Amino acid sequence: MDFSPLFISCKVALMSTAITFFLGLFAAWLVGRAGRAKFFVDAFLSLPLVLPPTVVGFFLLAFFGRNGIAGSVLARFEKNILFTWQGGALAAAAVSFPVMYRTARGAFSQIDSEIINAARTLGLREFYIFFKIMIPLSRHGIAAATVLSFARSLGEFGATIMVAGNIPKKTQTMSVAVYTAMQGGDKALAFRWVLIIFAFSIVTLFFINIVTERASKRSENL
Repeated sequence: MDFSPLFISCKVALMSTAITFFLGLFAAWLVGRAGRAKFFVDAFLSLPLVLPPTVVGFFLLAFFGRNGIAGSVLARFEKNILFTWQGGALAAAAVSFPVMYRTARGAFSQIDSEIINAARTLGLREFYIFFKIMIPLSRHGIAAATVLSFARSLGEFGATIMVAGNIPKKTQTMSVAVYTAMQGGDKALAFRWVLIIFAFSIVTLFFINIVTERASKRSENL
């Protein structure tokens, strides 16, 4: 059994999670300070959550294609992310971004506003408040959001296969391997990959439950 889809899936999910972690936290912080416009910005950033992954993949293809905005710029440097595992990571990040963003925003909203106002009264800068107060107070929610984002990236199929394709040992992830095995009539191989993905999902849910339980105990002690 070739385990390359497992390693490729892990690379894609890790890179995707790293992207969504920083962008999701920053976006959650900015939208929380956006005033009246936050409802429109929030709806736009949450679009990948309701759009079919293939639609997200279509937009990414148009954006990173040779005639796309980013694709034409990359072509000048003889670079291309389509049909690479890095492209798959970007596709997974686009789909999993709302998970990180919305969960982090929910965690930030649970912070007592009096703490933030007191910090501002003391003359602390907004970036200092964000990094030294908001993130530490929301660490349990952020941890859960990170794990959820990783799990979502690990199981992504539609956008990934459109952007990265299905190249064995190069871009074929576990979810794509299941599809390929079924298309080839190898149900035994497909079942083995399903079991591996199922095991990853169980571990993910177990970790999220631990983080959630610790967060609830911490709230009870306050």
